[in-house]
Amino acid sequence: MDTAPDTRSGLPPAQHPGTGAGIARRRVLRGLGWGGVTAVVAGTGLLSYRTYDAAVLDPGGGPAHAPWREWRDVPGPRGAVAAAILAASPHNTQPWEFAVTDRSVDVFTDPQRHTGSVVPFGRERYAGMGCALENLVLACGPRGLAPAVTLLPDGAGGERVAHVELTVAAPRTDPLHEAIDRRHTNRGPYAPTPVPAAALAALGDPAPPDGLSLHWIAEPRPRAELGELLVDAAEALVADEQQSIDNFAWFRPDNDAEQRYRDGLVLDGQGFGPLQLAVAKLLPPSSRTAGDRFWVNATRDVHTATAAAYGVVTTSVPDDRRVQLDAGRLLQRIHLRATAAGIALHHMNQITERIDREAASGAVATFAPRFAALLPDEARPLFAFRVGYPVRDGRPTPRRSTAMVTR
Repeated sequence: MDTAPDTRSGLPPAQHPGTGAGIARRRVLRGLGWGGVTAVVAGTGLLSYRTYDAAVLDPGGGPAHAPWREWRDVPGPRGAVAAAILAASPHNTQPWEFAVTDRSVDVFTDPQRHTGSVVPFGRERYAGMGCALENLVLACGPRGLAPAVTLLPDGAGGERVAHVELTVAAPRTDPLHEAIDRRHTNRGPYAPTPVPAAALAALGDPAPPDGLSLHWIAEPRPRAELGELLVDAAEALVADEQQSIDNFAWFRPDNDAEQRYRDGLVLDGQGFGPLQLAVAKLLPPSSRTAGDRFWVNATRDVHTATAAAYGVVTTSVPDDRRVQLDAGRLLQRIHLRATAAGIALHHMNQITERIDREAASGAVATFAPRFAALLPDEARPLFAFRVGYPVRDGRPTPRRSTAMVTR
């Protein structure tokens, strides 16, 4: 269980985009084009330095984003790890480490990289490990390696979540491999165009892994009901002080923190348009409560308001670590297929986070029965996400380098 507090030394205070006095400035700059923003920020030495320091004109730059640019050039097993670290993970915690030889890669989970009370039973952490494992496997083929995966070689409680034996093979390509560096969580608005049922079906596996199912919620009424449930879950999470604190701890408020820690949630990943992003980076960071309100409002006014459909991965055994790893691998494939098809995807797990929080704290279950009413009988939700055609592309978020995550 991921219940211990984060004990990493030097963790910066988490912050979110400003509110209040900054709103007037946002309104002014919203009326300017991107060139107008450039002219304004270049007009004075002080603001110009702030623009440089906040990386307003260089989003996605610096060493924190170098792994996105360099992974294709890394050969052999280390190249597979270079792809693995570009996978999705909860709150971009990147809870992985790797031991690499010429013939194998061992994949470890780092129990210190967690979100505390937000995910009290660790299901999202193991899903993130599965996402990384899937990228690693996909990256073996083009590098002339054939992977043989053993999950949980030391048992469900072991630190090693997978052993990947590697043998030399003829290089082979995979369309999902080509999408690895274009896959980004897209928290921005989606276009009102529906995603056809056939396109949704093509995102899943023809035969899902044992114990897992993928359900689509696309019809207007159930989609609206799930949207309302997602907003209610966000409200409940921020009202829970410990969950709010643990949720906010992984927000990196500025470019300095982003480059220093190379993980966490950053402004570039919040789905802003260019002007909103520029202003958010220029404004001073604000409080946790302001950040909570921003997230709830975005959930109501952007995320659920523009979702074309929701996908829900379900199982009858949500606490099974092997199932969680398989679910993470499935989620990564779904996201890569979506990327290749020009479909945006945004993981939204606040409902299951509240389900687990209520179970861990002994509270009366309120979210589990409401979610169950939207799913087939006996199907228990593991993970949920929204999809749609993007208004704008998602942006890359920071990653620790292969040197930082290899033993």
